[in-house]
Amino acid sequence: MADNHKPLRKISEAFKELQATVNSQTPDDLEVASFSRACALISPLFGCLGIAFKFAEVDYVAKVNDLVEASKSVGTLQAMVERDVAANTVKKGGSHTGNLLLVKRGIDMVKVLFEQILVTDGNSLKNPATKAYAQVFAAHHGWAIKKAVAAGMYLLPTKAQLLQKLNEDEPSARIQMQSYITASAPVILYIDKLFLSRGLGVDW
Repeated sequence: MADNHKPLRKISEAFKELQATVNSQTPDDLEVASFSRACALISPLFGCLGIAFKFAEVDYVAKVNDLVEASKSVGTLQAMVERDVAANTVKKGGSHTGNLLLVKRGIDMVKVLFEQILVTDGNSLKNPATKAYAQVFAAHHGWAIKKAVAAGMYLLPTKAQLLQKLNEDEPSARIQMQSYITASAPVILYIDKLFLSRGLGVDW
């Protein structure tokens, strides 16, 4: 079947390209366009996880779309952040830089989810998804969202159902998940450095 029907493969390949850029001699050439395209490929994955991650699906898609729009007027992630810093709009609601931080959390949560799936036996996604949410998103959410997520954890698909939705068998899925984990780690680190090197922090 064509790769069009293999979302995990498309995600891992797109992030390998981003990884190559951030590991190169010119990491600051990471383009908003290529970054937002890669991140958009993750959006269907949140949908596959069901109601527990509805908040992420809705929020993440909107923020990625904003970065797609931003890519029409600014070339690189570094230039985008510097433009917001110069305009003193970094922490203004809806800023491109603020949206970048939220998208980064989305790709980080998927990384942790995949890590947990790979080390967890059995067919349930509850523990991997709970750990991924707790590690990445929980500290930034109020009580109402946390309660909705906790309830939604009981309605997650099984691992077998998720792989079926993603059109993967377990051996191929494990390869693609590990590939994404490896490729996304330096990309996440690069984005963190964009914020931390400018004294912006990453916990707001």
